[in-house]
Amino acid sequence: MTPVQTTKMSNFRWVICALLFLATTVNYMDRQVLSLTWKDFIAVDFHWTDADYGFITGMFSLFYAIANLFAGKFIDWMGTKKGYLIAIFVWSTGAVLHAGCGWMTMSVEGYDSIETLRLVQAGSDAAVAIATISVWLFLSCRLILAVGEAGNFPAAIKATAEYFPKKDRAFSTSIFNSGASVGALAAPATIPLLARAWGWEMAFIIIGVLGYVWMGLWMWLYEKPRQNKRVNQAELNYIEQDNDLADVQDRDAEKEEKAIPFFQCFTFKQTWAFLVGKFMTDGVWWFFLFWAPAYFSDQYGYTSDSTMGILLIFTLYFIVTVLSIGGGYLPKYFVEKRGMNPYLGRMRAMLIFACFPVLGLLAQPLGAYSAWWPAILIGLLGAGHQAWSANLFSTIGDMFPKSTIGTIVGLGTMTGGLGSMAINMGSGQFFTWAAAQGSAFSFFGFEGKPAAYMVVFCICAVAYLIGWCIMKTLVPKYKPIVVE
Repeated sequence: MTPVQTTKMSNFRWVICALLFLATTVNYMDRQVLSLTWKDFIAVDFHWTDADYGFITGMFSLFYAIANLFAGKFIDWMGTKKGYLIAIFVWSTGAVLHAGCGWMTMSVEGYDSIETLRLVQAGSDAAVAIATISVWLFLSCRLILAVGEAGNFPAAIKATAEYFPKKDRAFSTSIFNSGASVGALAAPATIPLLARAWGWEMAFIIIGVLGYVWMGLWMWLYEKPRQNKRVNQAELNYIEQDNDLADVQDRDAEKEEKAIPFFQCFTFKQTWAFLVGKFMTDGVWWFFLFWAPAYFSDQYGYTSDSTMGILLIFTLYFIVTVLSIGGGYLPKYFVEKRGMNPYLGRMRAMLIFACFPVLGLLAQPLGAYSAWWPAILIGLLGAGHQAWSANLFSTIGDMFPKSTIGTIVGLGTMTGGLGSMAINMGSGQFFTWAAAQGSAFSFFGFEGKPAAYMVVFCICAVAYLIGWCIMKTLVPKYKPIVVE
């Protein structure tokens, strides 16, 4: 027997998957600090309205979208290891810089303490000036955060394609992608308590520093499979099982795979299918990520640092975390048990997951009985999104050469950011307007701001089914792109 046959396969690919999971967790915790502190801490200090917060989240989404236009190409150019290191350094630095916004606002406006800012009469010219300066300072920090965070998913998807065969990519992607929900799960259990104990500034600093810790682990552990001493030959053969035998044997002598030119990517229907899938659905996840704490505070009176507020958000993301990991199993069942090709299996699974968000239609009506109903139903919606997202990302590895994966992911995440900008900025303006209208604005039996929430929930509920139909129309069957 050969050494490969007698040697037990190493499993270092799962260590890499764990690192991707940790990076995504930190990514989403950094993003969540603002949403968990603005309503009950920051808005009080700087006199923000829903429109101010919606503007910040919407512009963050725009920054993120623009950065993603270049992030994927940057990751492909720099390589997975260096590209990921630079990305997390930038976003961690941006996260920490948020802590200085209060001091800068005081300096610009000539106040000697945060307490003095807080005591300024609401609605006065001074309060408007404080709000305006602080919003632009936070936007500056969000710009840095967005530029760095844009590199996370292109780098993670590229690392997944390097370390996993096609049949395992949806499952491994669902694991690291669940870091988004785990980050969102850990955030409400820690960030409001940090803000209450040491101030909202320390919450930004402590969470931001976690990224620097991750950088040390990545530098120590990551190399490409063929250069990584922790990957033995048996595992390498498993990772490269999608390649022809001759391709594996001659890999060292091969020229590097040819990448698809940037503008040529737009000539493929496969690209547009992915872009549509991201545009239609990313904003839904980001809306609930950014607005859920404020929703429970506004509609039910549970502040983000209250026991009930923490439990509601924690339950929501606990449901997301537990159920979303199963999103990688369903397409694997369709492929291995039902004999479908990977793309068909993923699309079948995505149709099922697209039905989960429809439950969001019941969140607001059942909320009249208990705040636990929206928490549970939004959790199921979020689980459907994460399962959908894991499989949507995996369609890129099925269709595109590895050399272009980062570019396509970057383009898709850009369009997802544009969708998020639209829903978050629009929601902020809509909520402020609806609150001012009161009973003059009604929808499905709700009035004022609750009616506005119901409108947005309805949009979120149908977005996935519409996106799936468009994707299926563009790419009805498995058709990988071959670069000549």
